[in-house]
Amino acid sequence: MNESERSDEDQRSLPFMELPRGIMMRAGALAEVGSVCKRFHLKGTGIIVCDPTTYEVAGREVQRSLDGSGFGIKVIRISGATDRSVEVVKEMVDDASEHFMLGVGGGRPIDVAKYVATLKDLEFISVPTAASHDGIASSRASIEMDGRKKTVQAKAPLAVVADLRVIANSPFKLLASGCADIISNYTAVLDWKLAHRLKDEFFSEYAAALSEMTARLLIERAHDIKPRLEPSVRIVLKALVSSSVAMSIAGTSRPASGSEHMFAHSLDLIAKRPALHGEEAGVGTIMMMYLHGGDWKAIRDALMTIGAPVDAEGLGVTEDEVIRALVDAHSIRPSRYTILGDGLEERAARKVASLTKVINGP
Repeated sequence: MNESERSDEDQRSLPFMELPRGIMMRAGALAEVGSVCKRFHLKGTGIIVCDPTTYEVAGREVQRSLDGSGFGIKVIRISGATDRSVEVVKEMVDDASEHFMLGVGGGRPIDVAKYVATLKDLEFISVPTAASHDGIASSRASIEMDGRKKTVQAKAPLAVVADLRVIANSPFKLLASGCADIISNYTAVLDWKLAHRLKDEFFSEYAAALSEMTARLLIERAHDIKPRLEPSVRIVLKALVSSSVAMSIAGTSRPASGSEHMFAHSLDLIAKRPALHGEEAGVGTIMMMYLHGGDWKAIRDALMTIGAPVDAEGLGVTEDEVIRALVDAHSIRPSRYTILGDGLEERAARKVASLTKVINGP
């Protein structure tokens, strides 16, 4: 079933396609947050969701910009993207007054602000301090609920305001993680095509093509991704936004999340010290590309060129944790069909991880 063949019922079952209306990427962009909010005719109080670190890095400047543009301001510092944080932020929203949300951070504050904005039907501005994953512009949020991470539908940001100087000065491993998250689109799309062929799952040619192109262009420019360079940040930000748009077009996270993300989420549950989400997805992509019969070495080479992890040691996890995550990955989201099918046997998982050099031996 392609886009032209989708039934009216299928159309109604998918979320409304939402895209950011404005994107500002330049050095010094934090000072323009207030003017961006005025441009979109926002009124009332801006609720800034951040954590203690991102407040110092960018939140204070966002607060000054809003104040200079005549907006009321509330600042809420959270410690994680959890259901408790969501409740704390919701309590700060006075239903009788006008509000809009601003998520200032690398991921967690953005996810919480995005989700609360959805629950309260408020506008939302994304102000990333790092380019570590495609959530900065997507219509989905990752929230820990009852102790387990869940991906929930949310509204896309009205605007994304990305200060290249701030992001370039963030730890480089965050930028490398964002690159790995984009490269993982390759296997996500392969899984989606497989589900389309074997399960007759809806498939969007447009969304898949955009997602694949974004991953391919980033691999081709892997040598240009360097620490503390604003042009490098711009390349990665454009890729992250494109990936978010692909998901919005599809009405699903399928263009950017497949077996490699199931591995990453599985590893999060198993590892004593999980790595960054994009790093885990990147390593997962190497192994899943092997299972698809694709050029896993090209994926590995690109990640190495960028400086992202390519093995268990680089992720800071044990080889046994990798194997356990591989074996359990298919159960993370059983309704999503991928190359993992009904799961890998432990012997097969060790073979995959060994052949792709994710672990040292069989």
